Amino acid sequence: MENDIDSYKIIEGKKFMWDGLVYEEENKAQETENGYKEKNFETMVLEEEGKFLIYTRREVTEIVLDD
Repeated sequence: MENDIDSYKIIEGKKFMWDGLVYEEENKAQETENGYKEKNFETMVLEEEGKFLIYTRREVTEIVLDD
């Protein structure tokens, strides 16, 4: 299954990146999703073939350049 998973998805015109993990149980995916939300990520949990995948995105709000 993991070889068939898209590393990103465009959802409602926004690019979400897969977190790289396959969750066997929905509640484990939701716990992880809550952690991402606490860090100000937008998240989407998708079910594929009875497994759960988390896609996340976060807009860049500050760019730091080294001199």
